[in-house]
Amino acid sequence: MFEVLVFVYEHYWRGDACPQWNQLERKLHAVGFESQEIKDALHWLTGLRQATRNTERPPSEIEADHTSALALPWAGAIQTPASMRVFSTSEQNRLGAQCLGFIRFLEDAAQFPAHMREIVVDRAMACGSDELSLEDLKIIVLMVYWSFGEEPDALVLDELCDDTRERIAH
Repeated sequence: MFEVLVFVYEHYWRGDACPQWNQLERKLHAVGFESQEIKDALHWLTGLRQATRNTERPPSEIEADHTSALALPWAGAIQTPASMRVFSTSEQNRLGAQCLGFIRFLEDAAQFPAHMREIVVDRAMACGSDELSLEDLKIIVLMVYWSFGEEPDALVLDELCDDTRERIAH
């Protein structure tokens, strides 16, 4: 699924530039992705689209939306500088220490607002039952920025796209 997400990120510069799902599905098939990978990615992208839309709507509208399977309870929450995010046991198990540390790095760099962090956690939890790798989390973070039509700060983008396996310590 993550290969499909990378393809979508690289070929459509913003979430709103992405074609309708049926057109995107045909293109992904033509490129050579497997049907199950495409299905999983489109389902994941649907959840991302819904989460992004919910953060752009007023909290009263979100609370009134009982038809949405992804009406996110945190979408209307307000975070103050004194707020602290406590990750549930299942979130800690899925994300692991490396991913949680990376999320903290992004928050400390003041490049990752609370609503984006929550969407990243939501989409990470939607990826399956195994612990998420740091590389996969970075793809999720890029896709969240993409869904908002934003590009992260250049240094953060470099960190998101850098392959640490090729890095040589000096």
